[in-house]
Amino acid sequence: MAIEQMAMPQLGESVTEGTISKWLVSPGDQVNKYDPIAEVMTDKVNAEVPSSFTGTITELVGEEGQTLTVGEIICKIETEETETEEAPKREEEQHTPSDTDANRQGKDQSNKARYSPAVLRLAGEHGIQLEEVEGTGAGGRITRKDIQKIIDSGMQQKQKSEAPAPAAVQTTQQAPKQQQKQAPAPALSAGDIEIPVTGVRKAIAANMHKSKTEIPHAWTMMEVDVTNMTAYRNSIKDSFKQKEGFNLTFFAFFVKAAAQALKEFPQMNSMWAGDKIVQKKDINISIAVATEDSLFVPVIKHADEKTIKGIAREITDLAKKVRNGKLTAEDMQGGTFTVNNTGSFGSVQSMGIINHPQAAILQVESIVKRPVVMNNGMIAVRDMVNLCLSLDHRVLDGLVCGRFLGRVKEILENIDEHTSVY
Repeated sequence: MAIEQMAMPQLGESVTEGTISKWLVSPGDQVNKYDPIAEVMTDKVNAEVPSSFTGTITELVGEEGQTLTVGEIICKIETEETETEEAPKREEEQHTPSDTDANRQGKDQSNKARYSPAVLRLAGEHGIQLEEVEGTGAGGRITRKDIQKIIDSGMQQKQKSEAPAPAAVQTTQQAPKQQQKQAPAPALSAGDIEIPVTGVRKAIAANMHKSKTEIPHAWTMMEVDVTNMTAYRNSIKDSFKQKEGFNLTFFAFFVKAAAQALKEFPQMNSMWAGDKIVQKKDINISIAVATEDSLFVPVIKHADEKTIKGIAREITDLAKKVRNGKLTAEDMQGGTFTVNNTGSFGSVQSMGIINHPQAAILQVESIVKRPVVMNNGMIAVRDMVNLCLSLDHRVLDGLVCGRFLGRVKEILENIDEHTSVY
């Protein structure tokens, strides 16, 4: 028999740590390789972690609610001797970086200023100046372990005494934590309810704050006459559902139009990268899917290559994954542009927060009937929708955004009974 150690896996690119939200096993339980043993939450996704071994759980090292860096031990499993004996060696290699690794990390500081929610919380609580911390993560990223090492050594006291006057050199990431610490908690009255902030909600808050503080948002809106599109979709929705087994939603038409326009205006499919702008080749549309208390943004890959039917199927499948808790890290990665269906809950005008590091987000509002003056001067009741575009003004200007939105409008207004959804 041998005791194997299960480490926190990396659940996505740039993910450096995860929080154990729920153990699915207990000490003494028998598990097979690939059986799910825990639910782990990161700032990108909630996922089940499979066992790397077949054997008996002997110890749960990580506790529910505890945040661990990638590579840290989460549990121990007793296995047969036939299991590979190289795991401890690999584990030791993970925790003992070589001189070459140290030199490489010392040179690469591309992730130095990327802070996870757990790092921000610990640094704020203990008054640690993050710009003075040497990160040991990939690209010089500061991990929770780096902060905990400073706390355990008492070095934060030295940092506090050497720090400049308050607010002199605070980073934008630190400022909210400092303010939160100083501001008094609101007084509770009879009947008030305190709702604990979940890890997913904390991740949403951190990402939204990052987007709003780093990205200079601008906004524009265009109204679109979708009368013909609405009539066409309504005329085929029942037969489509019967034939395909899933709904043909209006949203699929909007996503397809946006993907087509992105191909014609590739500047919109770009990202800000400090000293350069990266124009992405693949058109991967992020869509927002909400649950009762969370918001997830899965991705439709290569949306420009898919038909309206194909996009409708992916919208259905991704929404089911979100609501069944089956969304994976892979489902959330690679988005280059976001289309948000705010009209699904009745909104007619909104300004979306850009999904960092993308350069724009398109809000599709409710389709409403309105009296419209036609080209012949007559007034008619038409199905109208507002398309609201938020843009990163570092990357995009009004001219290209106006042309892009105008092209989306043109595509939608020319959808009719002659348009194929296949």
